[in-house]
Amino acid sequence: MTALAPPSVALELPFERCYRALSARDSRFDGQFFVTVRTTGIYCRPSCPARTPDRANVDFVPTAAAAVARGFRACRRCLPDATPGSPRWNTGADLASRAMRLIADGVVDRSGVDGLSQALGYTPRHVGRVLRAELGAGPLALARAHRATTARILLVSTAMPISDVAFAAGFASIRQFNDTLRETYDRSPTELRRRYGSNTAPTGPLTLRLPLRTPYDVAWTVRGFAAHAVLGLERVDGTTLHRTLRLPHGPALVALTLHPDHASARLEHLDLRDLSVAVNRLRRLADLDADPVAVDAALAADPTLAPLVAAAPGIRIPGGVDGHETLIRTIVGQQISVAAARTRLGTLVHDLGEPAPWHDDAAPEAPRRLFPTPEAIVAAGEEAISGPRRLARAVVGASRAIASGAMEPHAGSQTSKLRTELLALDGVGPWTADQVVMRVTGDPDVLPHGDLVIAQAAADLGIDPAHTESWRPWRSYAAMHLWRHRVFSTTPAPGRAAKKGPS
Repeated sequence: MTALAPPSVALELPFERCYRALSARDSRFDGQFFVTVRTTGIYCRPSCPARTPDRANVDFVPTAAAAVARGFRACRRCLPDATPGSPRWNTGADLASRAMRLIADGVVDRSGVDGLSQALGYTPRHVGRVLRAELGAGPLALARAHRATTARILLVSTAMPISDVAFAAGFASIRQFNDTLRETYDRSPTELRRRYGSNTAPTGPLTLRLPLRTPYDVAWTVRGFAAHAVLGLERVDGTTLHRTLRLPHGPALVALTLHPDHASARLEHLDLRDLSVAVNRLRRLADLDADPVAVDAALAADPTLAPLVAAAPGIRIPGGVDGHETLIRTIVGQQISVAAARTRLGTLVHDLGEPAPWHDDAAPEAPRRLFPTPEAIVAAGEEAISGPRRLARAVVGASRAIASGAMEPHAGSQTSKLRTELLALDGVGPWTADQVVMRVTGDPDVLPHGDLVIAQAAADLGIDPAHTESWRPWRSYAAMHLWRHRVFSTTPAPGRAAKKGPS
């Protein structure tokens, strides 16, 4: 069965294709849509093991919040919200997709609907109208569904007191918490914990299992993490990335471990109010919500790319955990080797990054500093930035634009607008702008302008540049395959790493 293409208007999901996926219990569609069953009053994921309901009794909705808004409760067998996120919200450029990414990042919980609307550049009324029309629920209902999922994760993954779970998940009161979980899962918080919970201790690190869609090319993603790991900020051990995260309520230390069929996240020193934000950023960092079957099928249709796709099924686009960090790392990496960029960034983190509260000087390899804030870089000035003066001006200028609010690169940014704002910065060219847009927004259709490694790979394979238009809308993934082809088909001279790379 071919993967379901995201429709232009989500509520017009193609019934026959969705019902075929439901009949086949095809897990590839989990999270892409949800099944509501009128005779039982529940909603399920497409792969639910229960008997397939009659077609006359089902309907399909794009979000769990839409199902709840229609009066349906989550299936107790398949827990439909425990699925990878929709690839549409992960990579779409439309207003609804960008809003969903920001809601997942906790913007509504922190700043309300007005804050969400301001980040998107539209009025609250317009945002609400679009979300209700396309997703079947407004921003408050979507945020409420996201809080319910966070609460369920905490209930089943930890033994922390239920009252603490309520406020950590973002609920304003215990009553609101209880009502929402009963409405969503038809169980009280205590019943949910008793049925699905573990005996995890209430204190110490929190470890969560993160679902993904298979296949997943673990080796390529980990290679990218390792090649670009900045001393003091992050390190890679096997298939695990350890790094610090700057979150809305304080810093955290995270360890993201990748497996072929899932990822796991270990979070320490975390303010639990930031749990959903941290998980969302890690999912975007490793591109866990992608639909690799649809991407691979589209790219493999090109005879030139087909061998590359066969060699690395499930390749992903490495993302970023913070727009400012991604921009500065990309600017510093222009026109120099990966190793040289790591050295300069390590100096920047050491000199201007805040020590993490848990830092241990006896373990110099451990992540123990946070990436410098825009304000810290602006305050330090160009003299504090190592490298050529032009580079220092570019780093400080980009930080000043973000610190002043002149630009705000984030997951919900409109790609064309963000690219225009980036190109207006001193020292930022098309290659840098494309890299930042691809990593910050997750845009699946960016082929970085003027990338040397991509050009070399295209020459190796005899690809006409005009031919790349046929790879739309998955050119970002095609770029990953071309980078990988070049990396494994050449051996850099000693001491010289590839100038451009996958993260």
